Amino acid sequence: MAVREKVFDVIINCFKRHGAEVIDTPVFELKETLTGKYGEDSKLIYDLKDQGGELLSLRYDLTVPFARYLAMNKLTNIKRYHIAKVYRRDNPAMTRGRYREFYQCDFDIAGQFDSMIPDAECLKIMCEILSSLQLGNFLVKVNDRRILDGMFAICGVPDSKFRTICSSVDKLDKVSWEEVKNEMVGEKGLAPEVADRIGDYVQQHGGVSLVEQLLHDPKLSQNKQALEGLGDLKLLFQYLTLFGIADKISFDLSLARGLDYYTGVIYEAVLLQTPVRAGEEPLGMGSVAAGGRYDGLVGMFDPKGRKVPCVGLSIGVERIFSIVEQRLEALEEKVRTTETQVLVASAQKKLLEERLKLVSELWDAGIKAELLYKKNPKLLNQLQYCEEAGIPLVAIIGEQELKDGVIKLRSVASREEVDVRREDLVEEIKKRTSQPLCIC
Repeated sequence: MAVREKVFDVIINCFKRHGAEVIDTPVFELKETLTGKYGEDSKLIYDLKDQGGELLSLRYDLTVPFARYLAMNKLTNIKRYHIAKVYRRDNPAMTRGRYREFYQCDFDIAGQFDSMIPDAECLKIMCEILSSLQLGNFLVKVNDRRILDGMFAICGVPDSKFRTICSSVDKLDKVSWEEVKNEMVGEKGLAPEVADRIGDYVQQHGGVSLVEQLLHDPKLSQNKQALEGLGDLKLLFQYLTLFGIADKISFDLSLARGLDYYTGVIYEAVLLQTPVRAGEEPLGMGSVAAGGRYDGLVGMFDPKGRKVPCVGLSIGVERIFSIVEQRLEALEEKVRTTETQVLVASAQKKLLEERLKLVSELWDAGIKAELLYKKNPKLLNQLQYCEEAGIPLVAIIGEQELKDGVIKLRSVASREEVDVRREDLVEEIKKRTSQPLCIC
């Protein structure tokens, strides 16, 4: 939880820096709200039994409930973030940060705006957060659903098979092209020559030069959808260059994102390595953030079918928690689970009342303070507690100090002690503990 809190702080600060407001939605939705939005992943939705005449399901992500919320409240313009748990009936893999109940951190921009400006900001936010968390090198893969659909069309994929072939292509980051081709031909009934034509495209990746190359591709440039997608990607790369993050972005034709609701630009951030001890294998954590444009989703929930264009991103924090925890383990760093700044201790017996008075003064002044719940604790035990809990300071009361009107302030790390006048103690503690605590 201590690691989680620090990670959330970084993420929330970034979302707020970009002007987002926070919302919340229920943990469960009407089953009909969620069905038909997730493609082949719909089998992972947790259904609840009939509750008072309604069929309900636990939310699978935060995007579909957000779209339902916009339609219900007739909102056409909002920038929001939402951090909450979602539920998937998946096979858990604890070491890879894969769970059935886990947090998502979402940021979305809804509204009619000029092309690619909000999309570029979402990618900037993704890069800011991953850089701030110091997870090592990362790459954000970018593609566009319209380019994929155009590519499938010119390669000869039947319309009815677009989405299912899409989910096969999306596996290219985990398995070889041969395995993907076998799935498309063997399981999904695609002609081998069609699969080969797809293979020529989806194995390409690069930067804006690849966008230019495909704009001049004799077949792809004849497809209206693909042409629109490529034009938008070219503009996107201009904005990403201005934001200073173009070197982190790769145009990757194999990126498909399995969810059915994406309509335009899609993206996914992957870690290239995780800093662990030299000589150890890098941790393969897969995707740690993803998102894209979904312009048709809100209209599905609006009785009049009014559309609200939306683009957003989701940070996969469970995987990030796993990485941070494993890194701390590898470095043998101890995580502080409390934020106590000072322990109020006594050097002699019969000073409980004085300790209680002092700790109360510190609490009232906003200092994070503790004392041991014993009438006459030994000084050594009190100092040991500080070392175990990572408390940086000890305020020691003794009979002589009481006479002199001072408190002995001891630094646990250096063991240096100074006498501080009681009325100056709060200021002195604040001065010494103003450095933020960090676990990253």
